[in-house]
Amino acid sequence: MRAFLGINLASNPVPDATTLLKFRHLLEENDLCATIFETINAHLEERGLLMREGTLVDATIINAPSSTKNKDKARDP
Repeated sequence: MRAFLGINLASNPVPDATTLLKFRHLLEENDLCATIFETINAHLEERGLLMREGTLVDATIINAPSSTKNKDKARDP
């Protein structure tokens, strides 16, 4: 993400939450959110990068017992 945005953390500090919130409020006060969103979508669509449909997959890792640890030592269906 840093490379995509052109952020070099060695020379550019990451903005804190307050700075981001103030920027968001400034955009909202000037009705710029929709315009920016539409401009970004047009930019992505021109390059064939806008995704119209897909599947969201949750990649959360959790502790779970092995499927072969039931009382019969068989795979749990």
